[in-house]
Amino acid sequence: MREAKNTQRAIVKIGYDGKVHKTFRGPKAEERFANEVRVLRYLEKKKCPFVPRLLDSDASQLKIVTSNCGQIVEHIDEERAREIFAELEKYGVRHDDAFARNITYRASDGRFCAIDFEFATILGDDWEEAGESSGSGLSKTSATSIRWSGLTDRGTCRQNNEDAFLAMMLDEHGIQYLGKTGEARLSDAEYIFAVSDGMGGENSGEFASRIAIDKITLQLPKQFGVSEERFHAYSGDVLGELFSSIHQAMLQLGRHDANCRNMGATLTLVWLRSGRLYFAHIGDSRLYRLPAESGIEQVTHDHSHVGWLRRAGTLNEREARNHPRKNALDQALGAGHRYLDPHIGCLEYQPGDAFVLCTDGVTDGLWDNRIEDLVRHPEPDRTEAESLVKHAVHESGRDNATAVVVRADR
Repeated sequence: MREAKNTQRAIVKIGYDGKVHKTFRGPKAEERFANEVRVLRYLEKKKCPFVPRLLDSDASQLKIVTSNCGQIVEHIDEERAREIFAELEKYGVRHDDAFARNITYRASDGRFCAIDFEFATILGDDWEEAGESSGSGLSKTSATSIRWSGLTDRGTCRQNNEDAFLAMMLDEHGIQYLGKTGEARLSDAEYIFAVSDGMGGENSGEFASRIAIDKITLQLPKQFGVSEERFHAYSGDVLGELFSSIHQAMLQLGRHDANCRNMGATLTLVWLRSGRLYFAHIGDSRLYRLPAESGIEQVTHDHSHVGWLRRAGTLNEREARNHPRKNALDQALGAGHRYLDPHIGCLEYQPGDAFVLCTDGVTDGLWDNRIEDLVRHPEPDRTEAESLVKHAVHESGRDNATAVVVRADR
């Protein structure tokens, strides 16, 4: 490990995997440790996107492990720093050490982040009600069942389909592949859904997406039955190792088979268990969330310069879709990419929430508000996934189109 900070209050080390290990010491170390753990859990509950994610904590050693939010900024405008801490307060936390030393820059999505919450105050009064005392952080009104549908179409211009999707259930008996539509109870089972868009010459794109899907079925079932607390702490490792394994397999094939050179794929995956949805993503396929009340939000980041411009507010949805470099990916599995930094995270879901996983063939044909409309107002005699894919192909059809829709129910 590399030592990043050594002060009277704490020792901070960065592991080779990028995780941040912080050990508290000095005056009121126990109190500061407990406060930082509490605040980070609260901010995760509030889905704050620009703070570290708590991966593990050990009260006996006064040590926490968090995700890495990038590099400490050398210089930042005072007004910009105030804006960052003001935005934090919108999520219900006041940073009581609101200085530039507690701001980092995360290059993966071009975001300034706030760190070090040993001196911070939760402003909201709903933390106990949100489930801190129970330790699970899950709502008492969690969903008890899910419904899903999936479909893929080669479109009107491609001769083959390089997309693939997966619907799979894990239980004590092993894995079970699910059909294109279905519904099931969440008790005693976990569910994995994924979409992948292959790329490469000849038929290697089709092969690439198939490798991505097959690797999931080989590696993830061994994680069934792990306690929710442990899985929540190490889900980033589990999913990161999966993506790395797929990436290395594609690179290896490319080195030994000329037909597979530069073969690659996008991958967007969700894992539903115990009231939480864990996701991992790379490329420009997408995961959308449609809260039960209203609206639609893109959860995953498009790994492209155009996607970064969109997140930064430089481009709107129409400008991003029509940008000449919209299909130039900064990251993908395989495809000759040397480094991999997948977007990994966790969301809680409630009855009525819906999630859409789709390849760029769908988003090339449908605007976000049209996706929301088709999911919230299903067409007669069509599943939600079928509506998305058929309308996308009708509106564009230039690429393969794939969608999986998962809805949580009571």
